[in-house]
Amino acid sequence: MSLDSPTALAVDGAAFRLGIVAARFNQRYVDGLIESARRTLREAGVVDANVTVVRVPGSGELPTGMQLLLGKQPFDVGIALGVVIKGGTLHDQLVAEAAQQGLMRISLDARTPIIAGVVTATDDAQAEARCFGEINRGAEFARGALEMATLKKQLSQ
Repeated sequence: MSLDSPTALAVDGAAFRLGIVAARFNQRYVDGLIESARRTLREAGVVDANVTVVRVPGSGELPTGMQLLLGKQPFDVGIALGVVIKGGTLHDQLVAEAAQQGLMRISLDARTPIIAGVVTATDDAQAEARCFGEINRGAEFARGALEMATLKKQLSQ
């Protein structure tokens, strides 16, 4: 992930409904992403009652969880949150790539923007920095979701 984030746009999120699907694997880190994302959404005017959060076992289950959530009720945008930390095999790459591809397919099929907020890290220090430290990915994912919800609203009129 790049450290060169786009400049945040001012978005009034008061009318938006968001669905968040979050992995329980690496839960401490994912909880940090959720907390940061929700704080950013609140600051933009999103009402807590308009945010639905569901948990799935791991990042590999994010696409299925998002598809099930989008089938239950309409949302302006979805955010999928997970943390994949490199291990001794290629499993981390397989999980992260499958999650990304699945989320993209569901987004296009459902015509609902989905922010694929899967943080990949080589170790715990990187995960810590991205979920709690100086690289605030949870806030970035939330800002991206607000921008995409705004774009969807503008282009749907």
